[in-house]
Order: sequence, then C-alpha cells, then structure tokens
Amino acid sequence: MSFYRNTVWFLKGLQEYTKSGYEAAARSFVEADLEVSVSGRSFIITGANSGIGKAAACEIAKRGGTVHLVCRNEDRAKEARKDVVEQSKNEINNAGCMVNQRELTEDDLEKNFATNTLGTYILTTALIPTLKKSENPRVITVSSGGMLVQKLNVEDLQFEEGSFDGTMAYAQNKRQQVIMTEQWAAQHKEVHFSSMHPGWADTPAVRSSMPDFYAKMKNKLRTEAQGADTAVWLAISDTASRQPSGLFFQDRKAVSTHLPLACSRSSPAEDQKLMSKLEELAAKFKC
Repeated sequence: MSFYRNTVWFLKGLQEYTKSGYEAAARSFVEADLEVSVSGRSFIITGANSGIGKAAACEIAKRGGTVHLVCRNEDRAKEARKDVVEQSKNEINNAGCMVNQRELTEDDLEKNFATNTLGTYILTTALIPTLKKSENPRVITVSSGGMLVQKLNVEDLQFEEGSFDGTMAYAQNKRQQVIMTEQWAAQHKEVHFSSMHPGWADTPAVRSSMPDFYAKMKNKLRTEAQGADTAVWLAISDTASRQPSGLFFQDRKAVSTHLPLACSRSSPAEDQKLMSKLEELAAKFKC
C-alpha cells in the first residue's frame, strides 16, 4: 500500500505541485480576492524568517497588516510573546522541520513531532480564547501534500518503533496537522480553521532537508511567493472566510485529504485519541 500511495502521490505532484501546476491553477484565481486592506488587523506567523512564512508575512504587511514574526530566536520570541497572545486575531502555523535522524529535544521529545505537531497544538490552543474575542478570526496551518501517503498512527507519535525515516515522519506530522485542524473546527465554531498544501516550493528548508529531491526538481519548483499564495488567501480574503471551517486547501481550492483507494482514513476514535494525547503532552508546558 505504501508503494501505491507514494507512486500515485508523486505522479499527482508532478502535475499539480510544481510551478507549472501553480500557473495552471492560477488561471482561475480571482485577482480581487487579494485586493484588500488588512490595516488594523494583527497576524501571527510562525517560521516567518525565511521561505513560505517570510513570503506570507511580506504579502500581508504590504496590505497593511500588523505581522508578528515567531521564529527560532529565543530572545526575540520571549519579547514578542505577550504582545502576540494579547493582539493576535489571525494565525498562520508555518514553522516546521524535517530532521532525517531521530533526535530528541531537551524535553525528550522527538524533534519533528515537537516542532510540527505538538508546538502547533500548544500555540494554537493557547491563542483560541483570544481569537474567539476577535472579529473574523482565522487559523491557517501550512501542512503538506506529503501527508497523503500517511495514515494516522496514533500509537507511535514519536517514532519509537522500527527504523526512522525523516521524510515519512514529516508526512505523518502533516497528517496530524490536518486532523487537528478538523477537530478544532468541530470544537470551536467561533474561529475559522483551515489547513493547506503550498506545493513543491524552492525554500531553504527544502534545499537543506531534501537535497536529492531539490537537485532533481529545482527547475520545476514553485517560488516562495507561489507557495505562500494560498496561505495568504486563506488569511485575508473574504472568499476564503466563507468556505466551511476545517477544510484542506491547495491553490485556493478545497481538496480531498486522501488519495483514491489509499486506505488512509483514520477512525473518529483514533482522531480523538490524537487530541487527547496532545493535550496530555501539552499540559507539561503550560504555566
């Protein structure tokens, strides 16, 4: 089944996730969707010092938004934390990592899981009470089409069993993000949640974490701005806010979270178990 998923996914990616895929999809974009002013609105973007996060921050700032950049600079993060929690009205979970060997954080958490899944969970749940007090609040999580090759494995969230594969760990984290988005949408009706796939983009993270993929595909990759486009659209356009909450987007359209015949669907009980385990782990970091 993994061979089937990987093959179907890669063929799909060659057609849809590349620069040419973006250009084809962009022919149906409504330019007016992004011709808006977001002056007076605040946005928090994680991982915003490079790549897709930086491109999204620039596009929102151009339109007058106040953007809080949350990056891996501990001193700056501490200074910004209080203002971010008090002022944020919209959130883009973009920060991510792909470590190709199993490494633990100082808190004994597997590094990919800690950054991509648990960190996203902790930040988002901490902000939800403030978001609910805001007008038209939104949470966008930058996932990945790579999650299509993974079924949720709630019994081994930190990849302690078997051999470690950083690419598959990342894809599993991205599946977890999509499920978190769906669960939050069901639980918190006052906030609009969405997740999205940026496509295959030429970013520093792709170059450093996937050098072989980058070498083969570099002439076909999207720009950082193209990768950020749907996240920006979800964050600021009126059209996006009218979409149902909890959906997964690619190139400004809601798309399926599963490949055909891929047997990648988890049960409601498994989805809820994921959320319960995350809440248990997150409790250790709450003040």
